[in-house]
Order: sequence, then C-alpha cells, then structure tokens
Amino acid sequence: MVVSFCCCCCFYVKIVEKNADPEEMLLAYLRRKVINKCDFIIFNPCFSHWSVTACLQPICSLHGAAVVTVEGIGSTKTKLHPVQRIAKAHGSQCGFCTPGMVMSMYTLLRNNPQPTTEDIRETLGGNLCRCTGYRPIIDGFKTFCNTLISCQNGDRNGKCCMENSNSHNNESDISGELFSMDNVLPLDPTQDLIFPPELLIMGKKKAERLCFQGEKVRWISPADLKDLIKLKAEYSNAPLLVGNTTIGPKMNLKGTVHPLVLYGGSIPELRTIKWRNNGVTVGAGCSLSVLKDVLLQGIEELGPEKSRVYQALVQTLQCLASKQIRNMATIGGNILSANPKYDLSSILAAAECTLHIVSNGNANIFGIYLYIISHNFLFAILFFLIANPCALQWEFVSAFRQAQRREFSFSIVNSGMRVTFRHDSNVVENLDIFYGGVGPTLVKARHTCKELMGRKWDEKLLVVGTQLLEEEIYVPPTAPGGQEEYRKALVLSFFFKFYMQEVGMNDLPLEYLSALKPFKNEVPQSSNDPVGRPNVHQAALQQATGEAVYYDDIPSVKGELFVSMVTSTRAHAKIISIDASMALAMSGVVTFISAKDVPGQNRRLWFNNPEELFAEEEVICVGQIIGAIVAETREQAKRAAEQVDITYEDIQPVFFTIEEAIEHQSFFDPKRKLERGNLEEGFEKADHILEGELYMGGQEHFYMETQGLIAIPKGEAGELELYVASQHAAYTQEVVGITLGIDSNKITCHVKRLGGGFGGKVMKIASLSAIAATAAYKTGRAVRCVLEREDDMLITSGRSPFLGKYKVGYLNDGTILAADITYYSNGGCTLDESSFIMEKALLHMDNGYKIPNLRGHGLVCKTYLPSYTAFRGFGGPQGLTIIESVLHEVAARCGLPAHQVRDINMYKDEKCYTHHKQLFSPHDMVRCWNECLEKSDYTHRCLSIKQFNAHNHWKKRGISIVPLKFGIGFSKGFYNQGAALVNIYKDGSVLISHGGTEMGQGINTKAIQIASRILKVPMSSIHIKETCTGNVPNAAPSAASFGTDAVGMAVKDGCEKLMRRLEPLIKKHPQFTWQQLVTYCQKISLSATGFFMGPHTSVDWEKSDGNAYYYFTFGACCSEVEIDCLTGDHKNIRTDIVMDVGRSINPALDVGQVEGGFVQGIGLYTIEELQFSPEGVLLTRGPSRYKIPALCDIPPQLNVHLLRNADNPHAIYSSKGIGEPPVFFGCTLFFAIKEAIAAARRERGLSESFPFSSPATAEKIRMACEDCFTRMNPPDRKVKTKPWAINV
Repeated sequence: MVVSFCCCCCFYVKIVEKNADPEEMLLAYLRRKVINKCDFIIFNPCFSHWSVTACLQPICSLHGAAVVTVEGIGSTKTKLHPVQRIAKAHGSQCGFCTPGMVMSMYTLLRNNPQPTTEDIRETLGGNLCRCTGYRPIIDGFKTFCNTLISCQNGDRNGKCCMENSNSHNNESDISGELFSMDNVLPLDPTQDLIFPPELLIMGKKKAERLCFQGEKVRWISPADLKDLIKLKAEYSNAPLLVGNTTIGPKMNLKGTVHPLVLYGGSIPELRTIKWRNNGVTVGAGCSLSVLKDVLLQGIEELGPEKSRVYQALVQTLQCLASKQIRNMATIGGNILSANPKYDLSSILAAAECTLHIVSNGNANIFGIYLYIISHNFLFAILFFLIANPCALQWEFVSAFRQAQRREFSFSIVNSGMRVTFRHDSNVVENLDIFYGGVGPTLVKARHTCKELMGRKWDEKLLVVGTQLLEEEIYVPPTAPGGQEEYRKALVLSFFFKFYMQEVGMNDLPLEYLSALKPFKNEVPQSSNDPVGRPNVHQAALQQATGEAVYYDDIPSVKGELFVSMVTSTRAHAKIISIDASMALAMSGVVTFISAKDVPGQNRRLWFNNPEELFAEEEVICVGQIIGAIVAETREQAKRAAEQVDITYEDIQPVFFTIEEAIEHQSFFDPKRKLERGNLEEGFEKADHILEGELYMGGQEHFYMETQGLIAIPKGEAGELELYVASQHAAYTQEVVGITLGIDSNKITCHVKRLGGGFGGKVMKIASLSAIAATAAYKTGRAVRCVLEREDDMLITSGRSPFLGKYKVGYLNDGTILAADITYYSNGGCTLDESSFIMEKALLHMDNGYKIPNLRGHGLVCKTYLPSYTAFRGFGGPQGLTIIESVLHEVAARCGLPAHQVRDINMYKDEKCYTHHKQLFSPHDMVRCWNECLEKSDYTHRCLSIKQFNAHNHWKKRGISIVPLKFGIGFSKGFYNQGAALVNIYKDGSVLISHGGTEMGQGINTKAIQIASRILKVPMSSIHIKETCTGNVPNAAPSAASFGTDAVGMAVKDGCEKLMRRLEPLIKKHPQFTWQQLVTYCQKISLSATGFFMGPHTSVDWEKSDGNAYYYFTFGACCSEVEIDCLTGDHKNIRTDIVMDVGRSINPALDVGQVEGGFVQGIGLYTIEELQFSPEGVLLTRGPSRYKIPALCDIPPQLNVHLLRNADNPHAIYSSKGIGEPPVFFGCTLFFAIKEAIAAARRERGLSESFPFSSPATAEKIRMACEDCFTRMNPPDRKVKTKPWAINV
C-alpha cells in the first residue's frame, strides 16, 4: 500500500505500508507512525478534496491517496495558511476541536475559494465545539466570503458606534473591535498543495488486487468489478465495505469482528452516475455528498414541478449526519444497513426507487421496501440504485423527520409519503406511506393506504386516515429508544403535515400555512462590545496548526503500556469471584490489577465518606471500576478487559431515582437548610398559595478530550511523573500518594492544557491517575490511560439531576411574600462533591429577588448510579432555575407578564442582604436588567410575538428574560487562594508558573497580560510552560470562576516583588533597558513566589449566616424561540445578553466565556438528555445517542453586551469571574419555550399551568402541546410495562 501524507508544512511524505492492519483506522495510524497528533484529515484522491472522520477511515482504504493533516497546511515555524486565521478571530478556546474546524474549512476552500455563508454552515455542521459557542469560529471564517460583521452598539442603519463617534468611554485601552484581519494572509489557491505526481502516475496503471492480513481480519481490495463479483460469490458472508460508517462503529464500539472484509471503494463502476430518461442511476458506492450534488443538479435542470423526489431527497440529505460522514457514507451502505433511524429508506421507498442487484453474473431488480424487509442486510450483495424524479403533474412526494437535534442526529421518526391524484381532481388514485423509527425495520401503512385510495383529499379523509394510522402503527413501550407516545404522535402529525401540503395553500386557513415551512438553519450573526484589550489566546496559533500538545499527543515512552478499565455490569451486588485467566492468556496482555495490587490504601475518606479505588467486595453502580487490564496496545487492553469474568450475587435494595431515594429515605449527610423571615406569617398574609415542582435532568460534560494520563515511573527513590488532564493537580498528586503509599514529594503532576474540563476533571481523574500509577508501580513501566468516550461517560458521570418542590405565598400583583423550597439532588452512589453542589444551589435560591420569607432545604439522594460530580455552575443553575420557575408560575396564575413579576420582586435597594445575610449592592444587576430590556427591544417584540401567535395555529413563539446574581469564589474559604512563581532570565525573558489549569478559559493569557503590565515588558517576552506540582505546590482547583482572580493576584504579587527589588536599580540607571536591568550584576534575586490569600468565606448553616462568596457577578438575558406544535421541534431565534464583567482584562476571552457558557446552557435546558435503563445502565453513551449543541442550535442573532463603567474593587484590576454564570442563561430558552406552549394551550382552551421538566426536548414540547392527535392514545388505553428509560 502506497500513501502520501502531508503532515509537515507544505510537503508530502511517501509511506509504503506492506503490513497494513485492516482494523487500524487512520487516526490511530497517524498518531502511531507519522505524527503525534491529527484531529482531522483531508482525503484527497484524484483531485477531489474530502474532509473525513479519521477515526472511521481504515488505513487499508487509502492506497494511492494523498492525506493532508492540519500540521501539513501551515505552521508557526514556517508560515500559516490563511484558513488558520481562526486563531486571530478568537475561535479557539481549549483548542481540541480547532484542527477539525480548520481542516473542514480548508477542504471547503480547496473546492470553493469563494464560499457563501451557507457553504460554511453546511461544512461546519458536523464539527462540535464545547467551548466557544461557535460564533467566533464563524466570524473568522466568514472573512473568506466578504461578509461584514456588524457592531451591536451602532445605530439602526448599521453604522458602527465608532463611525457615530459613540465611543464606549474615554479609557485609553479601549479596542474598537474584538479582532482585526490586518496582516492576515489572503487566500491564494495557487499556493496550495498539488496532488503528488507519483500517485497520479500510479493511478493510471491497471489496478491489481490488494490483500492485507491483520491479527483477526483479512482485507481484500478487488482489482475491478468482475473481481469483486467473483470474490462476493466465493465469500458470500463477507461484508462489502466502502465508507465504513456502518461497519466501522460496530467494530470500534461493539467489538464486532468480520474475518474477511471486501473493499469496494476502489471500484469506479460503484461510483458511476448515469442520467436516463426516467431518472438517474447511481452506483451503490456513491457517497451521500456526491448524491446530494447530483440531485441538486437534477433539480436545477428539471425545475421544481418535475423534481419533487429530488427535492425531498435533498431535504433529507441536508440533515443526514454531518458533512464529513456524508463524504464517506454511501447510498448503498445506507440502504443495506436497513436501520429504521436512517432517513433515506422511507423517502426512497415512497418514491418507488428500485435496486439493481448483481450477483454471480445474474441481475435482479427489487423495490426498496421489499428488499429491505426480506434480505440479509449485512451480507447483501452488489447493487445499483435508480431514483425516478416525480414527472407526473398530479403526483406529490414529501419527506419528514424529527430528531433530537435538527442536524447530525439520528431521526426519532422519519417518513416518506407519496400521493397520486386522478387527473384534475382531488381523488386519491394511489397512496404510499412509510415510516422509519416505529419498528425494527421500515414500516408501510398498507391498510391505511388501501382504505384511503378512491377517497377525496379532504377533512373526512384526514379524520379517517389518522384513525386508521393510530390503529395500524403500533409502537410498543419496550421499543428501543422508548418515547412510544411521542413517536405515535409524530406518525399522525407527519400525516397531517402531508395532508396540508397537498390540500394547497389556497384552501388552507392562513394560520395553518406556517406549519408547512420547516425551520431553516442559519449562521449566527453577531458581534460584541469592544472593551479593554482583546488579546488573542496565548496558544491559539499552536491550536490552529495542530502544534498544541495534549496529554495523548505526548510521544510514546519506551516500553509504554496501556490500561483499560474493567467495570461493573450490576448496580448493587456482591462480588463472588473475579476470573481474569482468559484475558491474561490473550496476546499482548501483561497483567490484571485490582484492589489486592494496591500498595497503599484502596479505600480513602472524603469528608468522612468512604471512596474505593477498586470495588473490593461489593459494587454499588453500573460502571464502577473493579479492576484494569494492562497490555502492550490500546486495542489489546480493550479486548482483554471484555474477557474478564466477574460473578455477582445481586443485593437489595437497588434504586436509581430521586423519588425512590425519598421513599427509602436514602440521603447523604450533611442535610442543609437556609432560612430568613417568618414563613408562617408570610403565608398568612398571602392572597394565594401555590404548590408545585420542577425536575431538571443531568448533563454530561462531553469535553472534547476524554479523561486520561500517562504515568511514568522514574526508577529512583519511588519517583513518579504524571502527565495528566486534571483541573486539580494537587489533589491528583495527593490521591496517587495515598494509593501508592509514598510521599507527595516523589510524585510530580504535569498539566500542559486540557481539551475542556467544565468541572469534570477535578475529582474523577484522581482515581484514574491512581489506577494508572498502580499499574506503573506493579510493572515498572510507563502506563497510558485514555478513556474511550463511552467509558468516560459511563464511569465519570456529570451534572446532578435536581428536583425542586415548592410552596409559595403571593399577592395579586405577583409580589412573593413567602417561599418554602426543598431541593433534592441525585448524588449517585458516593458523595463526591454533591454536598458542595447542593450548598451552592441553596446559596443561589434567591437569585435577584428579595423574598422576605424564604426557606430552603437541601438533600442529596444516595442512589445506585455512578456518583455525580462538579459541572460548570456547580449547583448554581439548578438553584436559580427553580426559583425562576416559581416566578414564572406565579406570573401565569396572576395573569401577568413574567418580566413584570420578576421586576416587582427584584432586589433594588442600594444595600441589600441575601438570604444568608451577605451584604451586596444590586445596582449593577438592575442596570443589566434594564439594559437587556432596552437592547433586546423586549416590549416591542412581545407585541410582535402576540401578533405572530394570533396568526399561526401550529407554530408559536415565546420570549423570556431573567436577571442573574451569581456568587464568585468558593464558599469553603480555604480554597480561595492562589500561588505563582515568576522567574526572570538574563536575556530579559520571563517564565511564569502558577497553580491554575489552562482549559480554554484563557487563564494563561490573562496571567501574561497582568505580568506584562507590571513588569512593563511585551507579552511576547513572557512564557507559561505548564502547571506543575513541582513548581507550585498545594494549589487550589481551577474552578468556581475564581481562577483568574486567584492566579492573577498571585502573579501580580510575584511581579511586584521583583519590581520592588529592581526599583533601586531603575532609579539609579533610568536609561537602562529591561535587558540591561536584569543582566546587571547586583546580586538581585530574579525569582519570586507570589501568593494570594483570598477572602475568608464561610456559612454558618445553623444560623443561615455568612459571607459565602467573594463578590457577585451580575447579568441579564433575553431569548426568543419558535416551536412547531406538531413535531415539538423548536428554533432559537434571538438571544441578547448583558453581562457585568467589571473592567474586563480581555473582552475577547470574556465574551467567549459568556457565549460558550450560554451555549452549554442551551444543551442543559433543551437538548442534552441522559437516559438510564430500569437496571441503572446509562443508555446515552457516545455522540450518536447523546447530543450537545451544534451550529444549527445557535440563535441566528446572538448579541453579547458587556456592562459599561462597572467596577469590582475585590478582584484583579476590577475584573470579574465569568466562567460559570452564563450557563444559567440557557433557562431563558426553556421558559420561552414554556411561554410558546402556553400560547398554544391557551388557543386550545387548555390550562396555561402544566407540568414541564428540563430539558425541553422535542418530545416534551410536542406532548405538552396537547391536541386531537396526542389525545388519540388516552391514558386508560396504555399498557403498563417496564419503560425503556427512567428519569433519575
């Protein structure tokens, strides 16, 4: 096999691989052999440029291809490629996703040097980012299509505030824009890489059969079509692989092994496209991207009337998977898989497309539906597809789908429908209705179609049709994925939509027309207030070029081993035996470790609660670590871990939900309470009493870089080096020391950077580090631990689910006199940080509201789930959301606008006290609220929404605005400290070490800015290498939005010490340059430690008294949404945020944190849903089942304004911590959705008060918009069975 790789700037490296492993994917190969890092690649065969998913691209499929990685297009050492300007636009935070963004855009520019914004949107639709909120990425790339970026502070004519002389203030350090494209290289396609001539010559030679033999799999690439047919006849059970998007995930994730694989990607005939009189013939090996381009060409040539099938197919393809997957996936593989979640089969079947099968020299023609329901899909043979455009005047075809996310998500239900009317009439001559997602395979509504033929297409047909469909299409409660009631509602809603489409716009009520228009995905249009110095992230260029190193990019150490965890499959059971003999006999396996191999302590106490490293006698959740396999390679360790046999004996009780824990009175200590005023008096004076509850689901961190580390024993005095992805290196060091029984001074933790953390890499990584360290201790060799995404989600858990139960007393004008709220959180099986999370929820239960009589109880439920842990916001969003729900419900009961009720209850005195008696001024919070009302044009938009809702029956809009008061720092005072080490070298350069962790928030960049300001040296002369426990010991975790406050003050202290030492010299020699000063031989120490002893914060929980936080960050947010009442889909239309960040040190970073936090909140409140089986198994593991916000979820208008003239005397340079607070703003979408649902219910004569839990998924929205379709399956007809998933 011959491949050319471009992994170094601007030239190819020829690779000849004679023993390619069929099981090895390109990503693993690149890491192992060519370069240390490749997040994304370009596959460039024969002048076509395709971005692909490297972890699914088999190395054996790349014979004769040229592969370009992010390292190959530009470098900080030579020159950058223009596409890497994303760094200058602040489009990189943690940077782990940046190479993928760069390479996707690079591919687009290679194929289209002048893209449109829609081209960019489609290209980046499959690139996920957990940090930035996508806006700066889009802004950077939009510069290639000459799209102007507007200023939000300008006038209504689009003029910038600077043009209007409306400067923000008179400070000299104001920047007029967040980024500038000055000195950026223009795109010059002539300077890009050419296809290697040697491969070009090789491609013209006659193809030969290629064979590769791996440990378990044999790979054959046939020479031509005839050879393929012969091989398929000889090996009928061998799957035919082209794109590997179906077989690949099964091999990678489920361990499926096929002894022989036939590769058809090199056969030209399989990619053939031929236009015919009755349609187009498409080869089965044609990619979905090519198919889409072909169909668009057909639409353009045939016109809208004759291309209805093509239009329906394109509509489906645009939402199918991602651009990268569509570049790989083939039409043949999509149909052969027969997965009911795949959308194409239903519309192809409805369009009466046919399959031409070639086998053993024989040709057969099948209709798609008959083929799907009657063949062995995995081993089906070679075929072609014929798609017929809809040429008949009275024939209509439509496709429908609803998914968890509009793009890059499997559909929950999909449908293809076709109707033919008798000439010049509305009488149905023929009707076909197909559904995917309602059965194990594609389902045809045969009986319904038969009964409706010959009828007029009118309301009577609609009534009969829905009744027939309700009876014919059955979704059992045990169906994979659950949601049986919602799926049934979608079946009927899709049919109703199809009915309306074919009735014609002239015959439909005007208020129904909007239901026919699907939501359009748009590129976010926004800009941000220029305040301060928007310096580029210190490592942005390295991240954009692939030079930035993460823990798994560190080159292999000689003799390095890999560890894979063996986890429990039972929720609560006694361990009877552990048998690792079969695993130990496997090739490459070195050892198995468990509790008996721990040299120190396997069990440790965390605030008087026991935590086990390895489960020893009993397991208390599915996913608990029992042992670990250590092997020579990742693959060997993973396979062997699956062969460890564990015998259990189940123990009762076992329960998983908050309600069950309440029933069993299963709670962790301590139980917390805060109270002010007299609740009894408050309730007596109230006009009304309201009781209710709100459930908030949990959330997975889904950092781009999974948890892991490298443990390297040094072989001397028990020393150990850990290169670890940790937000709290000192705690990791401590836990490893306890586990190994050695002192902390022999353990050094290094943290270069994290590919995202969000609180998830504080606690759990310490246990993983201890396991890897134990393996290194036992074997005497370096051990690398890298969790697979599914294992990471199973083992490490995420944000705690919460249940808030409340009783509220209020007046007729909406004033709340008393509120009694009990918070329950699901803590899982061990305490972890759940008690601190609950405390934060209680401390934020008042938000910005002065409720005179307020009481909150907090109980952490002990269940048999993996223990929940810290997540950005740390209980704050849950506590804030529940009180906002109270305000929302009070407004609904009073018949008042929600913003009016919020306003009347708000803290407004110059000096106020929180419910825990902390003094603060709400002045800036009220300013944020008022500015948000003004900048969002709230009053006018409320009127517009009312008008929209009056004229649209099946689509409704809602708007919501909330204030925010968020405590910054740790309520446990001992964590509020920071330390740094500042070294000045004789050449004038400065090296800073500090105790914080860089994970995208820009803590290093701000530290460098602070040092530059004090030392009066350019930022380019200052460097931060890493976080290291050997340089700065005993550091606090990077969390609680306190990193810059603590580290910044420590760096400032260290730099000021150095300047005081240099001050006599500066006075004596004022003419000296910086370099002369530091090289002058005056015996002055040029190394200084800096320390910040933060505020004493604490709460007396018995007295409900204490200064819990250093200070408060304020803000306000307004969001508008539109919902589709028939499907539950929703679109985020616009969001306006006003944020008080004090005097921003770096507005680009702060705005990025605001946007990134808000988008994470979009996921928390609307998309991200964790599902557990009734046995306690996490079902939503991995990106195919768990969806985080993608580009399609970002509001087209996302406006962030930083509050002017806001000071904060408590923190570094009057700035404020900003990392956590904006997550809560996602709740504005939740309440806006609730307002939209209420509008729909009001129109239907239903109550505007209804149960509605977070996240507001499509299922919940649809079922809350009750109508004739949802009521066709009444509760008394439901069969009581074990559900697919439970709310924990």
